[in-house]
Amino acid sequence: MAYEGLIAESVRVRGHENELIDAYTARPLGPGPFPSVLVVHHMPGWDEWTREVVHKIAYHGFNTISPDLHFRQGAGTAQEKSQRVRESGGQVDAAVIGDLSGGEAYLRELPNSNGRVGLIGFCSGGRVAYMAAAKMPSLDCAVDCWGGNVTSPPATLNENQPVAPIDMTADISVPLLGLFGNDDPNPDREQVDHIEAMLNEHGKSFEFHRYDGAGHAFFNTHNERYRPEQALDGWQKVFAYFGKHLGA
Repeated sequence: MAYEGLIAESVRVRGHENELIDAYTARPLGPGPFPSVLVVHHMPGWDEWTREVVHKIAYHGFNTISPDLHFRQGAGTAQEKSQRVRESGGQVDAAVIGDLSGGEAYLRELPNSNGRVGLIGFCSGGRVAYMAAAKMPSLDCAVDCWGGNVTSPPATLNENQPVAPIDMTADISVPLLGLFGNDDPNPDREQVDHIEAMLNEHGKSFEFHRYDGAGHAFFNTHNERYRPEQALDGWQKVFAYFGKHLGA
């Protein structure tokens, strides 16, 4: 029997403006080389389910890390810090990209890295994944899982989030996978249609999959919206996409 092993731990990475922030990482034990994945947590925060996602991706043979994008909110539970983020006008896009770039640098510096890094985000993290596909050209692919507010109308924009991700479409430079539930109100079917049309208009490399009988957060085993059949198929598509663009 071949040896299998994983290590998971909390670490610090250099995030936006070189500030040290918390992150959670898991990676296979062995010489590799292994591809890498950045996990962008959802708006409920840097929580237990996020750590489970990190473990799952590492189990499939990827060096994996998830920075705490709400680190600057101070002490408290994931839910408490997320509420502070909402009250302050949402995540600061510039800081998010800076923090994820720190996570990417951490992955690239691992001695068992194969040099390829992908990104996956859920909910608000899916919105970030779409943005990262335009703002982080060193990535090898990105996965948007039901990212809400990608098509934010001008009235919803603010100092923290001054540009809607849909308006960054022309700058997307990495392959993009999108997974969506047809019962999701944000993004709803019409919003996903619009995103798909914009990607086609700009000639981008992308692949979208939509699921009947599923709404928002249908991967999340910690709430009632979990849909095991659709989630199983979705994860299979995620790992096939990572295999194609990141290697094994």
